[in-house]
Amino acid sequence: MYINLHNMQAIIALACGVLILIMPKLLNYIVALYLIILGVMGIVRF
Repeated sequence: MYINLHNMQAIIALACGVLILIMPKLLNYIVALYLIILGVMGIVRF
């Protein structure tokens, strides 16, 4: 299976959803980390 950006975002979203269900206090950290990763990927790509 070829992993592209779309598949990776889906995998990350699924993992974050499971972690939030298990430990709701992680929501702030997961959202912040996700936004930082997207921002860095956007800067590096251009």
